Amino acid sequence: MKLGEWRPVDGYRWTLETAAVICEHLDCGSAVSVGKREETSARSVWRIESDCTQSGSSLKECATPYYRGSTLNLACSDSVRLLNGSSVCSGRLEVKSDQTWSSVCEADLDQQDAEVVCRELGCGPPSVLQGALYGEGEAPMWTKEFQCGGHESALLDCRSSDSDRNTCSPGRAAGLTCSDPDDVRLVGGASRCSGTLEVKLGEWRPVVGFGWTLETAAVFCEHLDCGSAVFVGDRKATSYRSVWLINSDCIQSESPLRECAEPGHDDSILNLVCLDSVRLLNGSSLCSGRLEVKSDQTWSSVCEADFDQQDAEVVCRELDCGPPSVLQGALYGEGEAPMWTKEFQCGGHESALLDCRSSDSDRNTCSPGRAAGLTCSGRRGAAALICFISLLIKLTLFFY
Repeated sequence: MKLGEWRPVDGYRWTLETAAVICEHLDCGSAVSVGKREETSARSVWRIESDCTQSGSSLKECATPYYRGSTLNLACSDSVRLLNGSSVCSGRLEVKSDQTWSSVCEADLDQQDAEVVCRELGCGPPSVLQGALYGEGEAPMWTKEFQCGGHESALLDCRSSDSDRNTCSPGRAAGLTCSDPDDVRLVGGASRCSGTLEVKLGEWRPVVGFGWTLETAAVFCEHLDCGSAVFVGDRKATSYRSVWLINSDCIQSESPLRECAEPGHDDSILNLVCLDSVRLLNGSSLCSGRLEVKSDQTWSSVCEADFDQQDAEVVCRELDCGPPSVLQGALYGEGEAPMWTKEFQCGGHESALLDCRSSDSDRNTCSPGRAAGLTCSGRRGAAALICFISLLIKLTLFFY
């Protein structure tokens, strides 16, 4: 970027949404990737904060001179873009040819064409293809019909033929929504539901988090089809490495993961532990909700009549919560999961519900309104912290 002189740019918390501002400024297409490259030595750069750029301020107002050993690399698609969508993977489709952007008529774009567009943009497969979803725009209409095989890497690599239409009916500009492309995994743990959190956005990298809580971790546990989140914490790596920096607030705002991840380098990485067999759903906290258990990769609700106080004590302990305070059917809805067909017979000392003895239930069905709902008292770690803080306050008052 040139502000008196050309300098590379380094940034803080740059995501694809930030990169999209630059791609638009360059009259390129959608932002596809943003990354950092480590230089061999520090050099003069322009430092640009992501928040400033996304606030609508000019680049000149956002840039400050800096000295840094890393620079930003951006990739924009130069011939395809999605406009007016809720994310970088949705919007009204436009293609660029001879330096001119054109809308595409819905009738000239089919599912295979849409698959190529989504792949070109680094998104997941198309989930919605429909005219007028994202407005009509002012661009002229593309005059050819795409005939993609579905394997091409770019839309303009596809065969095409002159369209049968001289015009496109109002409300028929192609709108496209691609699915979330995010790949998430936990590695190095005792099961697929525990370990170091890694995310694939072009490449697999471990995650470093800002302000992560168990509520944030629960989003990833759900994504992995694991149970409740019971632990999240940092672990020191042996050396600095490429990571994705992900802010908790962005994840909990339900923004797509690829819009929350910023490339960076760090020597600490996140470890998560999710339960792989028990979860509480629709509760007001991680320690309350409708009970479901998992067996043979299937989640099942539990009938209230097949679950007693000792069983509840095991579940609350397994979730790292305090003792059960409420056990009642239908407190948290019925859900759509099939019903568990066994009656639990826990002694109360087991560390996991599926470690308990069980027997076939006497019931073929569970009456409506009888899916077990459970409320455990607050998390055990939180309770210990409260007691510790209370003790400190008492000691302070005593010595004062």
